[in-house]
Amino acid sequence: MAAPQATKSPADIPDQEKTGSHSPLASIAPRVFWPSAIIIVTFVLYTTIFKNSAQRVISAVQEQIISGLGWYYTALVSLFVIFTLWVGIGRFGDIRLGKDDERPEFSMGSWLAMLFAAGMGIGLVFWGVAEPLNHFASPRPGVGEAEATRSEFAMVQTFLHWGIHPWAIYVVVGLAVAYAVHRKSRPISIRWALEPIFGDRIKGAWGDAIDTIAVVGTVFGVATSLGFGVLQISAGLGFQGWVTDPGTSLRVVLIIGITLLATISVVTGVGKGIKWLSNINMGLAGGLLVFILVAGPTLFLLNGFVEDIGAYLQNILALSFDTGASQGEEGTAWVSGWTVFYWGWWISWAPFVGVFIARISRGRTVREFVTGVLLVPTLLTFFWFAVLGGSALHRETVGEGGLVGEDGAVGTDSALFQLLDGMPGGALVAGAAILLIVLFFVTSSDSGSYVVDVLASGGNPDPPTWSRVFWCGAQGAVAIALLIASGTGTGSLTTLQTVAIITALPFSLVMIGMCLATAKAFRREHHANLVAQRRKQEQRLIDQAVTAFEEGLEDGSASNGAKDGTVDARTP
Repeated sequence: MAAPQATKSPADIPDQEKTGSHSPLASIAPRVFWPSAIIIVTFVLYTTIFKNSAQRVISAVQEQIISGLGWYYTALVSLFVIFTLWVGIGRFGDIRLGKDDERPEFSMGSWLAMLFAAGMGIGLVFWGVAEPLNHFASPRPGVGEAEATRSEFAMVQTFLHWGIHPWAIYVVVGLAVAYAVHRKSRPISIRWALEPIFGDRIKGAWGDAIDTIAVVGTVFGVATSLGFGVLQISAGLGFQGWVTDPGTSLRVVLIIGITLLATISVVTGVGKGIKWLSNINMGLAGGLLVFILVAGPTLFLLNGFVEDIGAYLQNILALSFDTGASQGEEGTAWVSGWTVFYWGWWISWAPFVGVFIARISRGRTVREFVTGVLLVPTLLTFFWFAVLGGSALHRETVGEGGLVGEDGAVGTDSALFQLLDGMPGGALVAGAAILLIVLFFVTSSDSGSYVVDVLASGGNPDPPTWSRVFWCGAQGAVAIALLIASGTGTGSLTTLQTVAIITALPFSLVMIGMCLATAKAFRREHHANLVAQRRKQEQRLIDQAVTAFEEGLEDGSASNGAKDGTVDARTP
């Protein structure tokens, strides 16, 4: 994930570079690094030292604020989908993210594989079984009681949360950054995506604020995913009987240990640690997918995959704008706990994933970018849930059950291991699944640390080792703080969901600006192309007229020469 080189104007070069300072702090963008670091350190200290107060604050936010953001996130993410389709299908699709004659840097296959690996990570493993089961056991108010109805709803709702909507969020950020970096040769920084709106002001306080929001949002977004990962790891260890107390203490130890692994990976660099771990991740994930498909009800899963896609396409418009209002408070609470959480989570991940997919998309056209990012990862994700979630639903509706408790509760943390326990070689496969989660944990942390470090260093594609270590440790510290502040039981999930929604709020405003900036830049580009084409056409007409005139003069001279007895040199 090595970042592209970009030229800097003198106004963009930090004072340390101009003076030739070699201080360890010379590489950072101080007006982004220090505010971000202060915010994060303050949060970690507050939640760990004043645990009870932090729990009360988080509870108050959950009760009073989250429910009020549902309509905003629902409308905004749906508009992101519309915007993405508009720029991809419309007249701007031929704009190239690079020079006019530049070819894509990566082959189509490599590019699509990296897109999928970047966008989901731990979430696919954590929610692959748990989310469809939760929707089946506790569906949204208004869904029928029949098992078939609840089963179909479970898969369609899961597809909504993991389908084109999150990838449209990534397109908004990735496309804006890719255009600024590859087309306009700007440094790798979120601020430059808004240059069409702010102009030179983006180099000052406005740009610093935008990059700070992106850094803080990314740290909390990645930390949220790390929290999910460590919840599942501890649950798996406890389910297999490998530990006796899979509580907060074990989770803290796990975060510390895995953060150390992530630190080693990020220090070795993108071309070594991150690259190799990502390749191992994809191999293990693919192996787990194939194992469950073969060991499970294969024909049922394949039929369900096709059927669920049809149901998703049939209901996508209504679900996209569903706030749960027609079912009263219960409906809005359900939507806030699931859909709104997901929209906030994806937005908090958008700076990280957006910068990454922008980096790997040099040379693609806008139409290729939108089509590839929206469709291919979405289909792969659907197949993942159709296999893992479909296997769980088949066991509940046709098989021996046992994944949903008598009280209707689902062990969200341990659902994957409960499913694997009923398959051949359950303990061995469960161990491989834990290893997969650990590796996803590491790659999410080290990749996120790298992107955050680039943003906090003013777009420097090769930030120093010390700052990479700092941001990797910061993400681990935030994940620990969130788990400590959440208490026990379901409070851990509630805290992670609440923080994801809240930290995404300021960056959602930045994303609105990105849409406006991208539309403005593309209109300028399209207008400039039309003017250039018109000038070429005018020049071609002029050249044709001149040529015709010259030929006419030559033909006239030849005719006059024949009349007065002279012979044209061209006459044989």
